[in-house]
Amino acid sequence: MSTNQLAVLARTLEPQLMLRRFLTLDAAVTGANALAYLALSGPLGRFLGAGPGLVAGLGAFLAAYATAVGLLAARRHPPALAVRAVVEANLAWAALSFAALALWLTPTTAGAVWTVLQALVVTGFALLQHAALRQRQERDV
Repeated sequence: MSTNQLAVLARTLEPQLMLRRFLTLDAAVTGANALAYLALSGPLGRFLGAGPGLVAGLGAFLAAYATAVGLLAARRHPPALAVRAVVEANLAWAALSFAALALWLTPTTAGAVWTVLQALVVTGFALLQHAALRQRQERDV
């Protein structure tokens, strides 16, 4: 992804601010999912074809993850190692989503579509965060 494309998405040319904005977006979207999963585990479970316990458990995990990513985004200069951990966790989440869909989940059609869409969004976050981190590191050199 080019610097110009990143700048348009982040609405800034400053790599540090880009990185923090992409982390913040990740935390906000993940947090919203977490709240929905926790508050509506029964109805969402039925709609997606997953048990309410699984949905609530995922909600609790996502709430903790969103909090951690949000705290990282709030730092003036998020450490590269921590950002890399977020990128890798996002990629692992996406891969696990596809594996679960192929190997053990039996979702409804809506659940299958949701699983694929959220995996693609999380992959997008990982790519944006990685590119912004790389931009920041190139600028710091």
